[in-house]
Amino acid sequence: MEAVVDGQTIELSEAGWLLNLDEWSEGLAEQISVTEQIAELTEEHWNIINMARDYFKDTGTVCEPRKFSKLLAKEYGKDKSSQKYIYSLFPQGLIKCANKVAGLPRPKGCS
Repeated sequence: MEAVVDGQTIELSEAGWLLNLDEWSEGLAEQISVTEQIAELTEEHWNIINMARDYFKDTGTVCEPRKFSKLLAKEYGKDKSSQKYIYSLFPQGLIKCANKVAGLPRPKGCS
């Protein structure tokens, strides 16, 4: 698979995961979000995307859902930290959807 963003062709895996993490951009995130059945990336989406990207930048790993919920609660309050909230924004959840839109590597065991 591939995506074209601003005239640049970007390679994706067959499942739509970014192959070269350095090629991620907000424009690519918007394209991937369409394939993930997200009509529009809102500020709430970007909060999660940026938090996931920051965690990866700081630790070199993608954040597990439980730990991510704790980080969301600390940053945005308990009502914005549940898995139900994340799934309302990212239909396939943090691991399969939000991380893909954020241009992060596919976690082990994730299709």
